[in-house]
Formats: sequence, C-alpha cells, structure tokens
Amino acid sequence: MGSTASGGGAVETHPVRRRRRRRLTGATSKGPAWVPWLFLLPAALIFLVFKFIPMAEGIRLSLFEVRPFLGDIYVGFENYATILQDEKFLTASWHTIVLAGGQTIGAMVIGFLLALLLEGHTKSLWFVRSAVFLPVVAATAVIGEIWRLFFYPAPEGFLNELISWVGLGPWEYIHDTDTSLVSVMFVGIWKHAPYDMVLILAGLAGIDRQQYEAAAIDGASTWQRIRSVTLPALRPVITILLTLAAIRGLRVFTEVYVLTGGGPAGSTDVWMTRVYTTAFEQSEAGLASAGSVLLFLVTLVLTVSVQWYRRRREAR
Repeated sequence: MGSTASGGGAVETHPVRRRRRRRLTGATSKGPAWVPWLFLLPAALIFLVFKFIPMAEGIRLSLFEVRPFLGDIYVGFENYATILQDEKFLTASWHTIVLAGGQTIGAMVIGFLLALLLEGHTKSLWFVRSAVFLPVVAATAVIGEIWRLFFYPAPEGFLNELISWVGLGPWEYIHDTDTSLVSVMFVGIWKHAPYDMVLILAGLAGIDRQQYEAAAIDGASTWQRIRSVTLPALRPVITILLTLAAIRGLRVFTEVYVLTGGGPAGSTDVWMTRVYTTAFEQSEAGLASAGSVLLFLVTLVLTVSVQWYRRRREAR
C-alpha cells in the first residue's frame, strides 16, 4: 500500500513517506522562529552579564575620576591623555611589544619544527603529540608557579644545576633585570609552541603530496621543498597564528604576574600588569579602565588589519 502503479507502469511514492523523508533530511523543517533563540538564551545571558555589561561599564568609567562613596567626577578623555603621557605605561607598552613579538616568533618557529618532526600517520605518534600538547591544557598559573621554582637563582636551583653540567651559571633568570624579560618570554614560547604545532599539523595534512614528489624529482633539497612548497601552502595557517598570537601577546598577564609580578624594578611590567597595579594597588579605576579600553582598541585595529590584508591577498 506504500505505492500505486499508473497505466504507464510508473510508481508513485506515498505522500506520507515523502513527508517523512523530507522531515528526516531537514529540507522542509518548520517551527517557530524563536525556538533557536531559546536555546541561545542561556549563553547570551552569560555573555551579557559577565562580558558586555562589564565592557560597557569599563568604557563609562574611563571617562570619570572614580571616587568610591564620594561620587565620580566626569573628566572626559583626560584619563587617556594621562596614560599616553605616563612613563610607566609607555615602558610597559614597550615590554608588551617585545614580549609579544618574541613569543610569537619563537612559538611559531618551534611549533613549525615540532610539526615537521611529528607529522605522519604512525600510530605511536599520538602519544608523543599528546605529551607535547600538555603545556597548552595546563593552567597558566600552575605553569608560572612551576617555572618560578625552576628559575630559583641559587646554584642548587633546578636550571642552574642543569647548566652547571656544561660549565655555565649560576644565572638569576627572573630575579635579574637584564634576563627577567627573556626568561618570561621563554616560558611563553614553551607554553604556546605546542598550540601552534597543532594548527601547523592541520595545515600540513592538507598539502598535496604530489607536490613534494614533483619537487624531489626536480632535484629540490629538503630546505628547497620546505621553502617552495610547505611555506606557501601554510600561508593561511600562518595568518591565523599571527592574529591569535598578536591578541594573546598583547593581553599577556597571568604568567608575568605569577613569575615576576612586573618586577624586578619594573623590568617585566607589561600593559596588563600596569593596568592591574593602577586599579587594585593605586585605586585609580578610571585610569585602569582607560588603559583597558586602549588595549581593546589596539587589539581590534590589529585584528581587523590582519584580516583585511589576508582577504586582499586571497582576492588577487
């Protein structure tokens, strides 16, 4: 009874079955328009309460001299002018740029080398990749505390004990103004390189192997294959990594705060630690809000610029 035959022998599918098949494939799914928004409502409320409302309040406070229990005084853009002329904020911005640039380049280079070493379909590689990826999933505060112990400046410290085997040290690492920023940068590279490795591995998996074979037949060396085949094919991945690394580097806070707190003598003070100090130690919430808004604007402009550049290159 599911079909009827006509005079020409054609078989007509039962309407009930046609409706069921369309319902299963979702081709003619119908329902109230508010149903999807109902499922999004909990997440939207969380974002509204814990992100967008605080952002709007931060923008408002950046225009005031905040005086708890006494009433805020509207000062317009005076807080922004004060920050742009403050020597400590300018020094912190330079430290942020150096730290972000060093971590970005170092993590990408190490991540690329790790991806080349761990690329393949061997079953045993999953364990090695998982072990290498562990720093990414570990809490940043825990990583900072562990490395703070590693950087113990005494001769019996962990790292000093290791380098003493080759006749080096002892070094003071995060306790010396000359090496503190580099030490923090090293920790950031160690944490973020596995993340870059995973994205690069995904990019390597999409490269046609025939290109490598053709290059090998033409007599190209390993370096020439990497330069002429691998790197051009990874350009979209590299663009994404640069964007994410720039945002991550400009917003660096936890590892610096746990390792050094911005010291010694402000040698590792970055923008976010300066904002934190201004807000919670100096009780200048208006200035701190202005600093946060400036960082948001810089991050937004940088992200939009990178995306515009990427789309412009793809359109050529």
